[in-house]
Amino acid sequence: MEEDCEFRHWDELIPDALGLIFSHLPLQEVLTVVPRVCKAWNRAVTGPYCWQEIDIELWSNRCHQSDQLDRMLEMLIPRSSGSLRKLSVTGLRNDSIFSFIAQHAGSLKTLKVPRSSLTNSGVVSVAEKLSSLTFLDLSYCCKVGAEAIQAIGKHCKSLREFCRNMHPLDVANVVSHDDEAYAIANTMPKLKRLEIAYHRVSTEGVLKILSCCIFLEFLELRGCWDVQLDNKFFKDKFPDMKVLGPRVIGFYEMINDWEDCCSDYLSDGSDYLAWEFLEDGVMGEFYEDEFEHGWDDNFYADNAILDMEPHIWPPSP
Repeated sequence: MEEDCEFRHWDELIPDALGLIFSHLPLQEVLTVVPRVCKAWNRAVTGPYCWQEIDIELWSNRCHQSDQLDRMLEMLIPRSSGSLRKLSVTGLRNDSIFSFIAQHAGSLKTLKVPRSSLTNSGVVSVAEKLSSLTFLDLSYCCKVGAEAIQAIGKHCKSLREFCRNMHPLDVANVVSHDDEAYAIANTMPKLKRLEIAYHRVSTEGVLKILSCCIFLEFLELRGCWDVQLDNKFFKDKFPDMKVLGPRVIGFYEMINDWEDCCSDYLSDGSDYLAWEFLEDGVMGEFYEDEFEHGWDDNFYADNAILDMEPHIWPPSP
């Protein structure tokens, strides 16, 4: 009976099927190993089916050269052939690369660009091209403000989740973020999830959001010291809403709190490491300065510190 069975070779699978399979591999392997196996696999990884979701957030945390990060994005994003649905990257250095992303955002649903040096004018100029977004993360982007948020809300009518968390040190000299709160309230009425940790937003600003964003299911207010709303208020007025803050809790308390009240929203972590560049499946230049230590044990320790950073923020006064 075994002699009658037909076994199909992997290289005979159609490129679409191979692409879907390879999309579940670590990005480093897709770029450096798979293309060198055979021509069929090379063609598959240069097609769009491997690149509908691109997550280089962890790698970009260690990338200190803007041109290198730009090159990576300029290499990967066009491979999606307009089918890019999710992009996660941190530390964009300028508006021009953000504009490049927007040029290929026709199908983009999820965009995470925390810690990026974007400006109001840069975001406003391309907001219309991001109209398909349902999830946007502009956390720790200190150069954008109410103007950019208003443009996003105006053009991204399908937006359901918006992350705009800040670090306490970044807002130490900020008088008020109420202009951002009002921009959110006035242009993003369909939000289901909103994160504005460590914003200098007032009670009135939060009440404005609550009155306009009637579909909110989750609201993060950790570190919003000026918000004078307690748990009883939210339980009485919004019993179905999950609220984190304004009080900042300890690390272990936070772990339990997140697991209990918002586990549905936890996103998958990225396990990408540094890799050598490939151009159309061919080994490219190896950036020794950036990547020669990419595989040591300290890599994970460094990123553990990054992950722990929000939990060592100052407690409530």
